Amino acid sequence: MESLTFYKDGILSGDRRILAKAITLIESRLADHRERGRLLLEELLPHTGRAVRLGITGVPGVGKSTFIESFGMQLIDMGYKLAVLAVDPSSRRSGGSILADKTRMEQLCKAEQAFIRPSPSGGTLGGVARMTRETLLLCEAAGFQVVIVETVGVGQNETAVAGMVDFFLLLMITGAGDDLQGIKKGILELADAVVINKADGDNLIKAENARKELASVLHLMQPSTLTWTVPVLTCSALTRSGLKGVWQAVQDYHRRMTASGELEAKRRNQALEWMWSLVEEGLKDRFHRHPAIRSRLDRTVARVRQGDLGPATAARELLFLLDNP
Repeated sequence: MESLTFYKDGILSGDRRILAKAITLIESRLADHRERGRLLLEELLPHTGRAVRLGITGVPGVGKSTFIESFGMQLIDMGYKLAVLAVDPSSRRSGGSILADKTRMEQLCKAEQAFIRPSPSGGTLGGVARMTRETLLLCEAAGFQVVIVETVGVGQNETAVAGMVDFFLLLMITGAGDDLQGIKKGILELADAVVINKADGDNLIKAENARKELASVLHLMQPSTLTWTVPVLTCSALTRSGLKGVWQAVQDYHRRMTASGELEAKRRNQALEWMWSLVEEGLKDRFHRHPAIRSRLDRTVARVRQGDLGPATAARELLFLLDNP
């Protein structure tokens, strides 16, 4: 088994093969691997925090993968090193995932300055994989200057990515009037920019109308900060028009938020949120491993399912076992 020094030195030198192995290590559910992954992250933490963290979400069919490939290739042409953490949907039955993002990003996959890591969401709420935060930090330590997190899609719980990135981009398509009905208000409130994709050909006028409509909607919403006004932009991932404007918006946001001190405060709050999420995960894991709970859980579940025991009473009895085995 490779040493932590092997992983640390390889990641800091930008070795993508070792980076991939390290991500596999921290994604493992084995207790020994988790502990080694934790120690590795502690070693690498001083070498993180220098990248622009960008989250991208959008309605199904909006063209997230095409957008990320075109946007990513533009960044590479500008001299940036780019990492893409593409979270694929997982089957609730088998736990398997599609993992097709690499096939949809052929150019980006071949680029030496890009690293794409598809990971199954594992049914995790929030549209991000269980270890996305940790993977993001590993990529930063490996020297990637921009890290993009692509979420599964827009839904009630597709907001967790906003808790780990600097800039949250909502990608949309034309027909905004109808699409707004299917978008949760919370998603728009979290967005740092809204981009109307597929603004080309016959869609140009529709895209501009959608932009105006969304801009008027956002104007009525309470801004999250006085430092930044959320822009609504149009682009075409197919022709790459408008993509420079998107990156300019990201840079402007990063510059303003850094100058005001809000970016540093945001990342500190995100670190605290990360800590609490790990506490919750640890408590859940400890709950399921507790001997007394394991011996009674199946029987309790059966009684709740049959209607012989109320859910609240069942939960209270099981939780009581944590302190009274």
